[in-house]
Amino acid sequence: MERFATFSTPQTIHYGRGAFREVGKETESRGSKALIISDQIMNDLGYVSECRDVLQKENIESTVYLGVKSEPTDQYVAEALEIFQKEQCNVVISLGGGSCIDTAKAIAVVATNGGYIGEYMGGKKIAEKKPIPHIAIPTTAGTGSEATDATVINNTSNDVKMMIKQPSFMPDVAIIDPLLTVSSPKSVTAATGVDALSHAIEAYISRKKQPMTDMLALSAMEKIVGNLKPAYEDGNNMDAREEMAVGALQAGMAFTNASVCLVHGMSRPIGALFHVPHGFSNAMLLPAVLEFSKEACIERLADLGRLFNKDANSLSNEEAAEMAVSSVKKLCLDLNIPNLKGFGIDENKFEQAISKMADDALNSGSPQNNPRVPSKKEIEELYRVCYSYDFSSEKSIYS
Repeated sequence: MERFATFSTPQTIHYGRGAFREVGKETESRGSKALIISDQIMNDLGYVSECRDVLQKENIESTVYLGVKSEPTDQYVAEALEIFQKEQCNVVISLGGGSCIDTAKAIAVVATNGGYIGEYMGGKKIAEKKPIPHIAIPTTAGTGSEATDATVINNTSNDVKMMIKQPSFMPDVAIIDPLLTVSSPKSVTAATGVDALSHAIEAYISRKKQPMTDMLALSAMEKIVGNLKPAYEDGNNMDAREEMAVGALQAGMAFTNASVCLVHGMSRPIGALFHVPHGFSNAMLLPAVLEFSKEACIERLADLGRLFNKDANSLSNEEAAEMAVSSVKKLCLDLNIPNLKGFGIDENKFEQAISKMADDALNSGSPQNNPRVPSKKEIEELYRVCYSYDFSSEKSIYS
């Protein structure tokens, strides 16, 4: 290695079936009153009341914010923070998808360090005071946010997704229970699963990769490639659900230490302007971005191609890398991932937004981690390609 590397994780990680029950003991050791950040779906499924029951057995009081309805916004952060302060809570528990977890991360930091969450973007404001203890409990196998030191919050005043990364945003505890993911609809299982795969792939090809992240990214790719379709086809397949939950966790640990690349840089502006859920926007972009990047990371993509097809061991790196791209395209097709047009985005509005989206993507810093660093013009063209991208085509966009 030409430079030293740093590797960060939550202090404690519980994973496996039944891990959810550990929330009581972990909260009891950190505070006396918890604010649970969740959404109405998790409440309707009974997960919120189950969480409160477990806390009560440990004599922990709790109150709830269920205002997370979409991708996390600065408005959600302000609303939940007001409840946190009014109720005099001293622990934050996130229960839900990445939106709930990212919202809770922001509250944990702002509650002790003050200011507006957007001030922390780009390191303009550094969280110097210890954040409120945060216990993250994902209910999807996708974002990996439970094991990252970053939060992505939409600035509602300018429609920019603020990617904020500082050590203080790392949750203290991550609890990954695959039993909580069984309720995920097929479309959510598909989108969050490809999201997790994109995390693992981007960590593996990132310019900031390191041996520790390589190990986790490879393991995550293997688990996701082998179990995403079975989990999608049979939501009650607990073996597949468990492997996906661990794969998403590993991918999260990999990318928070190696950084994401062009897929994420391009997907955030789509989510901010057209309200496409993060998992879907990543999935829509992944195959085309891999085609764009392939020549700059042949050996790394070859490893992915051989995970998709064990018979590819006899292929050249170039052939195996091409197999990786075609296999990701087929996976998206099998999972019924739509392109941007199929999602319902108006073509004229999309075209008008392309220049701003390309600027926002570059300003996020993620494209600069890509093995092939794009120009603004190349990002603009990739957006156009992705709008009507054909996952069923065997033809490369560069042929």
